[in-house]
Parts: sequence; structure tokens; C-alpha cells
Amino acid sequence: MRKIIVLALTALLLLSSVYANGQTETVSTYPEKGITMIVPYGAGGTTDVSGRKFAALLSKELGVSVTVVNQAGASGSIGCQAVLDAVPDGYTVLFTAESLGTQRVMGLSDLSYADYKIISPMVNDPKVIVVAKNSKYNTLADLLEDMKANPGKIKMSYTGPGGSGHVQGLIMEKLGYIPAMTAYKSGSDCYLAVLSGEVDFTNSNISTVKALIESGDLKLLGVSSNVKLSIYPDALLFEEVDPNAKEYMKNAFTPLNFLVSKEVSDEVVEVLRSATKKVIESQEWKTFVAENALEELYVQYPTVEAAEAFYKSWESMVSWMLDDAGVTKYSPSEFGIEKP
Repeated sequence: MRKIIVLALTALLLLSSVYANGQTETVSTYPEKGITMIVPYGAGGTTDVSGRKFAALLSKELGVSVTVVNQAGASGSIGCQAVLDAVPDGYTVLFTAESLGTQRVMGLSDLSYADYKIISPMVNDPKVIVVAKNSKYNTLADLLEDMKANPGKIKMSYTGPGGSGHVQGLIMEKLGYIPAMTAYKSGSDCYLAVLSGEVDFTNSNISTVKALIESGDLKLLGVSSNVKLSIYPDALLFEEVDPNAKEYMKNAFTPLNFLVSKEVSDEVVEVLRSATKKVIESQEWKTFVAENALEELYVQYPTVEAAEAFYKSWESMVSWMLDDAGVTKYSPSEFGIEKP
């Protein structure tokens, strides 16, 4: 009888360690298998490029494969939801851009940053204003002056309502420059439209168009940031051409973030945070960031509390800007998003 009781207790202890909090792996041995990193956008864009580099380095730190899966659609909401639909065991993680902060007001999903635990804010991929090499515009002042003289006539490509390119267009409108905005499916489609002459310019992420600027196929007119590009220090900031833009340029327009479902255990989260810290401190990651002129958000917001405050501020600014432009499906006030 005593032997039976000992065996029963041993079995119970094993079961409790294997199936705690809905998880199928013991925390002490996490990770024991490959991790899927969902990028909720198409291949080749800024989030995908940074996510793949990060995944490769994270794999080295954790000792298991980290496979990037592109799950695009509905401005990132499909991929973001897929992470929440997966078993919350830390084996399905999310590397996303800013659209998670606007999906509710745009009527794309009921998701927000509050549905996830922050592993770390990652980088901001600065927005730049580019035109084709044969464009008549040689400076940002040229472009802005023509837009002011011809409201609604100068064509701009962007990736759709609520995206960072759309926000750039709305900022231009607030400053008195009215572009004719045409939506495309992806960031690459946007710059291809510029190259083909379908549109006059676009607001791209620097990592997306860096090679085309270097080849001379695109001309860099300006930077939508309050920080100079390290790789193009002579490129003018928007606020240097129009000082009224300064108040809008203090925000990161394309913040990339590493998140997991809020149901994932704190123990697993700490494993991922520890590994992420090692990645972002590695020379290989620092070189990648420098070569692509990315801004280190994890330096600006080094704690979870600071990151949460940043997300809240970003969501407030952009959601109300979209609402003021009349493009939201729901008012930010319906979700308790305060006006900035």
C-alpha cells in the first residue's frame, strides 16, 4: 500500500509540473522545442526584415529554432489574433509594428497592447520621404511648396487607413499640405508605385528603401523624425523645412515590438526577456541597427512600465489624429483612450 501511495504522489507531482496554468512544458526547461514568431505583415517589409534578424539571434541565445511566419491581413490584426489563439505556452510569439495600437478604432479587431505581455519594445524604423530619381522634386521644400500650391493634386502612396504612412499624410494635411493619397497593399508596392511614376512620392521606412536610395533609383528628400539619420546625416528633418512640424515629429511612427499573449506565464516571459536583453546587447544586433539607421526604443523605454506608458501615449496620439480626420470606425473614447 505504501508503495502505491508513493507512486501516486510521484505521478501527481509530474502532472502538476507538466500541465500548470494551461502550459504543456515545464517552465524550468523552457524552451524545449522550436518557437514560432508571427510577423503579422507580408515578407520584405520593415517588420519582417527586423523580425527575421532578431529571430536568428534569439535562436542562438535560446538554443532552439525561432521560425518567422508571415501572417498578413487586415493591417496586422489576423496575425496578432493568431498569437492569442495559440496555446499560451511561449512557443508562439509576436513581432509586430504599430498597427496593434489602432486596430480597435479602425474597426479591424478588438485587440490592443493590453492583450499582450511586453517582452521588449524593439526599434523604430524612421519614416523618410522619397521620390523617383527622375522626379522634378529635388528638395523637401520643392515638394511641400507644390503640394501647398496644388492641394489634392500631388499623389502619395501609402499602405492603407491607420498605417504609419497614412498618419504621415494626415500630419501633412494638418500642416497645410494636402496630398492625393492612394492606398497600396504593402510598403514595397508603395515604392514601386513611385518608381513606375504612378505616384509622386511616398513615406517609406528607411530600412525598406535604403538600397534604392543607395542605388540612386530613389531620391531622399526628408526625414519624418526629430533625430537625424545616422547613415544620411545631411538629410533634412521635416521640422527643419517647416518648424510647425516639430510637435508631430517627437513620436516614433513605426515602433516595432516583441510581445506574447498575456496568458503566458511570468516565468516564461522572464526567460524571453533575458534572452532578448542578450540579443540587443550583442555586437551583431548593434551593427544591424546602425546599418539600417534604426532607433533603439529599448534604450528609450528600458522598463515594462516605461514601455506601457509609451504605448498608451502613442495609441492616444494616433487614434485621435485618425478620428479627427474622420477615418475611424469607432471613437477612441469608446475604448477609454484619452485625448493627448
